[in-house]
Amino acid sequence: MQRDLNPEDRAAFTEAMRDVRPRGESPRQSQRPPPPAPRPRLREADDAAVIEELHRGPLDADPAEAVDALTFRAAGLQDAAWRRLRRGSYRIGAELDLHGLNRQRAQRAVALFLTDCQLHGVRCVRIVHGKGLGSPNSGPVIKTLLDGWLRRRRDVLAFCSARPHDGGTGAAYVLLRATDRGQRR
Repeated sequence: MQRDLNPEDRAAFTEAMRDVRPRGESPRQSQRPPPPAPRPRLREADDAAVIEELHRGPLDADPAEAVDALTFRAAGLQDAAWRRLRRGSYRIGAELDLHGLNRQRAQRAVALFLTDCQLHGVRCVRIVHGKGLGSPNSGPVIKTLLDGWLRRRRDVLAFCSARPHDGGTGAAYVLLRATDRGQRR
């Protein structure tokens, strides 16, 4: 129902509403600068820590540490997960030491170990393979073989040589793919 206002009421209403502006046209809002673009502060801090660590390296390096580091990253692994693995930030759920094993026993031990870890939901493990100092003139045999074994497994997302306090180039951190409970991969 629409009411007709007499001319005096209409004029009084118009006078009372003279300074009223619609809500979306506030002069304060139109003069406000746009907010700053978001910055990935955690990623910047991670990158800075990696650079600092590289600059801080050991002054008198062990010749055995000069052996190439193991490194593998499956397609699709997030950058943050890769950085955490390289830094040794994941909790190590299990460990396997291959010292003293020949090729066949080492391969079987790795296969059984990783399968068991998958069954029990362990996501990150450390495998100590040694630096090959006991291998006559041929370099680190088990380390080289381990690199190939791990690359061929579907349950391995990534691996890299461990931090010096965890064995350095004589050990590897291995990140395993999460499995659904009750399913095997």
